[in-house]
Amino acid sequence: MNVGDRVRLLTGTEEGIVTRLLDSELVEVAIDNDFTIPVLRREVVVVAQEEGKNFDRAAPDYGPGQTPGKNANASKKDKSKRPAASAGPLRPPQPSLQEALAAVASSGAGVAKPAGSNGPGIPGGKQPAAAKGLFLALVHQSPELLGVTLINNTEADVLFTYGEETAARPYRALAADKLGPKASTKPLSFLHLKDFETWPAVVFQLLPTRLNGDAAYELLTKRQAFKASTFYSSQHPAPVIGKDAYLFQLDERAAAAIAPETLAQEVPAAPAAAPAKPAGVDAAALKAQLSGDAPAKPAAVVAAAAPTKPAAAIVAPPHEVDLHLEALRPDNTEELSNTAILRLQLDAFEDTLSRALATNMHEIVFIHGMGNGVLRKEIHRQLSRNKDIKFFEDARKEKFGFGATLVRLK
Repeated sequence: MNVGDRVRLLTGTEEGIVTRLLDSELVEVAIDNDFTIPVLRREVVVVAQEEGKNFDRAAPDYGPGQTPGKNANASKKDKSKRPAASAGPLRPPQPSLQEALAAVASSGAGVAKPAGSNGPGIPGGKQPAAAKGLFLALVHQSPELLGVTLINNTEADVLFTYGEETAARPYRALAADKLGPKASTKPLSFLHLKDFETWPAVVFQLLPTRLNGDAAYELLTKRQAFKASTFYSSQHPAPVIGKDAYLFQLDERAAAAIAPETLAQEVPAAPAAAPAKPAGVDAAALKAQLSGDAPAKPAAVVAAAAPTKPAAAIVAPPHEVDLHLEALRPDNTEELSNTAILRLQLDAFEDTLSRALATNMHEIVFIHGMGNGVLRKEIHRQLSRNKDIKFFEDARKEKFGFGATLVRLK
């Protein structure tokens, strides 16, 4: 099961799209592409493309940047009895293999187009050349759901990694693959406009490569944060996919080529000299870095530059820990999605449990409430896999009911 797969809930008839893999057993599913819920993997099944053929209904094909429509359950409607659509202008025929090869030979890379079709709104003329480079495109899957897509509008292959940064988690790797020239990826993740204020910063690492090329290229690292003041003005026609998208170029500075003789040189050993003086702070570079408009420094560079600080003492948590949102964020005024709340609760649970083990506590009680049981199941799953847990059970029912778990530590 992957991000972007269409699934059906086993406990009902709803269908949706997998927008995030929360952990090994929990996924986030967008019902009607806008309403998201966390669901256990064993409670959903992937909808096969062949289902539409066997049951005489259209099955969606989620290609790169495709817009499935506002209603995620549209494929469940039987279209066999619908009246035929009114006759309209016929679509131009698709080019044959010979025509496609001739078009590629005459114009270089690209996809051949039928005769007379030069793009929307430009009949018989030349379509404006799209900007070259690597782009982050947020493509509407519905009015509220955006798919994070990487577009390669260059002539080289690109090896890439994709990750996200949040306040609770500095970095989380989500995807890694190779992208060919003039191509785009499937949605790497999904973002909801209603959660714009809590969107993570996305981090791409990009390495252009050419088979039998004459030079290697440096690794590009780009961190992109989103601000309302500039986000909505970034909507433009995206290259390759041919749709409007919120577009951000990732390679404003093209990757520098590395000559073969440079790669063959051995790195000289550092002489035992006096410690280097600390470098000064570039205020302009720091401001650009914090704004999200400059490439992020590799983690190794940041770690080396950071001054060594003494480790802070670990504080033991209280005996009873309340995981309700009101207790974790008493002054919270923003409206969080179900997924964001669950992630916040699990992060608090993991941090508290690690501090309890580090300070040699004998037992601790986690108050998670009843609700739909998703948080309780996830806590019990993690506890059952932890070798430092002696046992766990429902806490005193006369005090907590079934809404708390007592954990005994080794």
